[in-house]
Amino acid sequence: MPAKGKYFFNETDDCRMSDPLYEKYRYTSQQHPLLLLLLFIAIIFWSTLIIIFFTTEEAHNHLAFIIAVCAALVIFAVMYLLLCIESLFRRWLTLFGVMIWVCFLIVGYVSLFERENDYQLWDQVPFFLFIIFTVYTMLPFGMRGAVIISLLSALSHIIVLSIMVSMTSQENKESILFQLFANAVIFLCGNLMGAFHKRQMQVASWDLYRYTLKCIQVRMKLKIEKRQQENLLLSILPAHISMEMKLAIIERLKETNDNRQMHDNNFHSLYVKRHQNVSILYADIVGFTRLASDCSPKELVVMLNELFGKFDQIAKENECMRIKILGDCYYCVSGLPVSLPVHARNCVKMGLDMCEAIKQVREATGVDINMRVGIHSGNVLCGVIGLRKWQYDVWSHDVSLANRMESAGVPGRVHITEATLNHLGKAYEVEEGNGHLRDPYLESMNIKTYLVVDPRSKQCTANNHLPKTRVNDGLKMRASVRMTRYLESWGAARPFAHLNHRESVSSDSSSSQGKQRKEIPLSSTGRQRNSDRSSSQKGRIEEDIYDEMMSTIEGLSSTNPWCGRSDDFCGFSLIFAEPSLEKEYRTIPILKLKSYFACASFVFLCIFLIQMFIMPKTAKLGISFGIVAVIIVLILFVCFAEKCMKRCSESWPFLRRLCAISEKVETMPLLRLPLAVITIGALLIIAIFNFATEGNKPANFTGSNDLGAATYPFGNTTQSCIEETYYAYCCILAFIACSVFLQISFELKVLLLSIAVTVYLIIFNTLQHRNLSFYGNSTRLFIKEPRITTNLYLVLFYITLILLAKQIDYYCRLDCLWKSKFKKEHEQFETMENVNRLLLENVLPAHVAAYFIGEKRNEDWYHQSYDCVCVMFASVPDFKVFYTECDINKEGLECLRLLNEIIADFDELLLKPKFSGVEKIKTIGSTYMAAAGLSVTPGQENSQDKERQHAHIGIMVEYGIALMSKLDGINRHSFNNFRLRIGINHGPVIAGVIGARKPQYDIWGNTVNVASRMESTGELGKIQVTEETSKILQELGYSCECRGLINVKGKGELRTYFVCTETAKFQGMGLN
Repeated sequence: MPAKGKYFFNETDDCRMSDPLYEKYRYTSQQHPLLLLLLFIAIIFWSTLIIIFFTTEEAHNHLAFIIAVCAALVIFAVMYLLLCIESLFRRWLTLFGVMIWVCFLIVGYVSLFERENDYQLWDQVPFFLFIIFTVYTMLPFGMRGAVIISLLSALSHIIVLSIMVSMTSQENKESILFQLFANAVIFLCGNLMGAFHKRQMQVASWDLYRYTLKCIQVRMKLKIEKRQQENLLLSILPAHISMEMKLAIIERLKETNDNRQMHDNNFHSLYVKRHQNVSILYADIVGFTRLASDCSPKELVVMLNELFGKFDQIAKENECMRIKILGDCYYCVSGLPVSLPVHARNCVKMGLDMCEAIKQVREATGVDINMRVGIHSGNVLCGVIGLRKWQYDVWSHDVSLANRMESAGVPGRVHITEATLNHLGKAYEVEEGNGHLRDPYLESMNIKTYLVVDPRSKQCTANNHLPKTRVNDGLKMRASVRMTRYLESWGAARPFAHLNHRESVSSDSSSSQGKQRKEIPLSSTGRQRNSDRSSSQKGRIEEDIYDEMMSTIEGLSSTNPWCGRSDDFCGFSLIFAEPSLEKEYRTIPILKLKSYFACASFVFLCIFLIQMFIMPKTAKLGISFGIVAVIIVLILFVCFAEKCMKRCSESWPFLRRLCAISEKVETMPLLRLPLAVITIGALLIIAIFNFATEGNKPANFTGSNDLGAATYPFGNTTQSCIEETYYAYCCILAFIACSVFLQISFELKVLLLSIAVTVYLIIFNTLQHRNLSFYGNSTRLFIKEPRITTNLYLVLFYITLILLAKQIDYYCRLDCLWKSKFKKEHEQFETMENVNRLLLENVLPAHVAAYFIGEKRNEDWYHQSYDCVCVMFASVPDFKVFYTECDINKEGLECLRLLNEIIADFDELLLKPKFSGVEKIKTIGSTYMAAAGLSVTPGQENSQDKERQHAHIGIMVEYGIALMSKLDGINRHSFNNFRLRIGINHGPVIAGVIGARKPQYDIWGNTVNVASRMESTGELGKIQVTEETSKILQELGYSCECRGLINVKGKGELRTYFVCTETAKFQGMGLN
């Protein structure tokens, strides 16, 4: 299990190479396959030696060596099987490495000491060089361990053989010293090149690990973003319609973000469907308006959220779908999206449960509130209209009738129509409702109503879950405080809490919390719950990342370069299946390229020193190395000119161009490839050049007749034998020089090494340069013909380096692949994040959306009070007359299509910069509600001058006039005569987000109520405002006409004014 925060880091986070996950990753991706590769090579090599052993005539003289080889072969075969069958031996990996090294060392020393008094300093040098190089490149040791083991291998060979040779050999001390120097140079070169190779692979492995982890993190974030987007859509729209709208919504949002025209068709898309045989429930909290006037912003938001959260829970239990919240009014439908035969029973049961819940609140807190519920059964059109601030809604005459049933209902009772009663059967007892006496519409339509008798009312058991003393104690507090404290005990989920969690917060969890907590809490524990929930959520995300990373690590073994079972690569060649990615890989910059040339130069220096120590010092040797030295120096000059000549380049144009070329060495393939080919080719040639051009020499050759005198430090009997041996060693070093070009094209390295090994084998096997009498008494590896040993070592290094290059090419391609995937997924993540933000902002104002999304998501209640907000209600009263349900208009569907066009055109006006400060709140039937001034940071209103503070009131009037103009255009095209009735008011409001399952942004307060009354009591084609608003408008230059005193429900008589729209239009032109 990962520690918290361990695998969820940013660029600056601390992530160490000692992390267990990285160790597991390095083992699976690098150490395990390389160890298998080494064991495979060693098994093939040992098997070859055994085959040669049984074909040798004098095999019986080398039993010790062959026993050691057979034992090593058995050990290696067992290790290979263990590593192939079970990868849990990771903890024993170092032990395996030590055993392999010890086996190699034993075989090497047995071959050295198999015959007494016959020791040569050049004996088994390539075998020990192989040990040194593979310790760095293939065995699972750290850098420190690899250096120690390699130095022990090299020093043991030098010290042991120098002692043995000095005791038994008749050669002079100078020749022994020169050979020791040559051996030391070979081992030094092997150590340094191996260490360079290991360091580069460690850095590459760490970099690949980080990119892999980052890619997985982004993938997990992308999944979370997708889940949040789905939850967000489902919080606005039911599942049956959200999927249909999703693609169109995202495209529309992208177009909106780009400020482009949002549609090319004559009509906007309409996402409305007709459903039959459903029941509609309207519920209103009686007495809540009086209670809300005494609430602080947070208390109001918490109270509404807890109440409606409880109602959502009841709706879920009774298979009802909440449609919308209008102030303190709650309405839902049963029978959507799947038809239910018991839809009427569901709604009645829900209404009774809501009344019971409010009754418990009233008895527990002493607050005088009640529930009034109205239900009707019939048909509905349901869906979404408009382009912004989507809210799922229902329309039909039956919906309007259900609304009337609620307003004509009785507090604490469920008021139903005869249509609903017919669906109920005898499930509930009812009594006369007499709704026609309380609502003239019901009387005119001759609607007979009933009141449902709650079966629980007949039971004598009272709900005494709280002691009476507790209620009396609570009565000492304000009613709003008592309500808030009690309702918090229900434990309703916070708005948008499901966006930050693995799964949406369900009503079931709320239910369980509600059952456990029955008492009024004396202090809020919400913040503590938030903290615990946030930390546990973070822990779950980290666990997901850890599991995904482990899955990826395990998957690496199945996509190794030796089996073509990957969708990303084409078979053994490892060429990317995607051509563009292959091109990107071929042209990717190689940041460490210059260090490759530096290493190759060091190998050239080592080859030069070896041949100077061993070979005759002829003029040809000096000239050949001088030419190659010039080439190497020029290439190094080109590579490092940028760093060396940067200051001088300002005055020398040639150096300036050279520095420009130097900067492109790492990034331009057409430049770096020729330089690499020239460097590698020069080393491969110079390693064998002087041997191949010497020509045949007689056995008794004692000197040279060349222009330059040649010296022979070992005597002319052994000189030619030693020369051939060390020429082979130089060839092996040239092979290693080729391998240090880690990121150079694998195909190029294979080509160069293949040509080189072919030429070397031809030269060593066809040119009869030497008298082999020296070898005749000294067989090595039980092989009488020494050239076979030379061939074996050349082929051994060739195969090893080719396979190693293949593995490195796989790492480089994997690195490129993961970086490419990381880049694409990061772009997808950013796109999804932007779309998610746009979706949320389409539900909430931008400044409110920022509260819930982003890096610093907030799960606390959102509530805000404003001192001055302008609220507008704009309705199309004629639409109620226009709306009919008949076969011609598809039972009202075509009427809604026209309403959709009206609302969508109103929404498009909000895209204009002039109206950027106007926020659409919602639509209520054919009424459009908007507000201006909500984007102002609370507390800054007082610091603004009055003209700027009230400017949004003028903008709202301009918006109202623009709505009228839009509607006139629609009338011309649809041959209708719709007119707007607009009411505007300004003043203090409370804003907040309520509802967990379907969060909704809304505003409350006396200002909103009066604005609504300004619309409902207004006149068609006019904008009615209050006296206070008219004074501000007149200060801004608008002309207002006094209407006089009108009776406003709940407010008495108010003096109102009509805004002169012609003057307003002129004023708007002046503002523009």
